[in-house]
Parts: sequence; structure tokens; C-alpha cells
Amino acid sequence: MLKEYKIATKNRHVFLRVRKGHFATMHSHTNYFVDVTIQKMRLSESKAVARELVSYYRAHTIVDTILCIDGMEVVGTCIADELTQDNYINMNAHQTIYVISPEFISGGQIMFRDNLVPMVSGKNVLVLAASVTTGKSAMAAMDAINYYGGTVVGVAAIFATVDECEGYPVNSIFDPNDLGDYQSYKPNHCPFCEKGEKIEALVNSFGYSAL
Repeated sequence: MLKEYKIATKNRHVFLRVRKGHFATMHSHTNYFVDVTIQKMRLSESKAVARELVSYYRAHTIVDTILCIDGMEVVGTCIADELTQDNYINMNAHQTIYVISPEFISGGQIMFRDNLVPMVSGKNVLVLAASVTTGKSAMAAMDAINYYGGTVVGVAAIFATVDECEGYPVNSIFDPNDLGDYQSYKPNHCPFCEKGEKIEALVNSFGYSAL
């Protein structure tokens, strides 16, 4: 079992669990695995994450649809609830917000079935991810939104290494400054691999599998 430690905040329900080592994702090799499983799956943490992220959008962004990638549907539902509450600074008060998930096809592209297209076409869509590191999943989501006639209004994540993606702002609760020495490398330019250090685990949005 990989050693885990927690990065806490003033809110006991908002935190990061991280593991340090040599990890391989679909698009990169990193020296940290950022575990947000609890925040995605447990209601109290999902509500806390939603309250942190919603501050970026409540007063100045119209959101019709939240597109959840990385299994962020619970957090997405909590954000929709926060955005539609009766509040004089809330642009989306009393409005209905769709919370949807993408369907990935070959090559990492995203499609929407005919019954979901009306929830994207002509709608202001917020992309919600667990993490944005290389940005490829977020870019696939934005490409799909644009293709189906929606308007991207931003990207929100629990952890992100960038503050913009394809010209759209990326808002996150945590970033590499919270880890100090976070590094991400292309698989064919990984210094750990060049030193002969074995990969400790394969990681993706579902979690990690130790090797």
C-alpha cells in the first residue's frame, strides 16, 4: 500500500489525499497521485467542494448545464443545487440546471446521444472535472460542447495544474503550490523511467492499481 497523507484546509470536509511516488496516467507520468475519491463519492465532502467552486460562478456566470467528467456527478449535482438557490447575487436562482455525463468513444472523443443533445445545444455549459493536469479530457469535453452547439463558460476542478485551457478559465480548489514539488512529464521524457525507477501504480479517475 502506498503511503498517503492529507492536505487539509480550514474546512474539514475540503482536503486532498495524496500519495508520492512514480505514477503513470493515460497521458503522463507524475510524482504524485491526487486521490479525490471521497470528495466525489461522499455527500458531505461533495457539498463542501461545491460550495468552494460555486463562488467562481454564482454572481456572474449563467450555467444551464454541468458536464461532469471523472465521475463528478455528485459534486455536479451539489453545484447545481447551490447555483439555483434563492439568493440575490445568484444569476441562476430558480432556474433548472442539467447535470450530464459524457460518453467517450475511440480516440478519447466525446459524443452525446440524441436525447442529451438538447441539454447541450444552445446551452451555457460548465465543464466539471476531478483534476485538470494535461488538460486533454477537458479539451475533449470543450470540443464536444462546441460541436453540439453549446457554449463553454469555464472549467472547474478540485485539483488543476493550469489556470486556463484552450482560452477558457480553469478554477480549482487546489493547485501544485499545495504540493510543493509536483511534477508531470510526458511518458517518453520521464526522468524516473530514464533512471530505471519502476512505475508504482497505474492511475486514472477511478483510482490507482499498484504494480
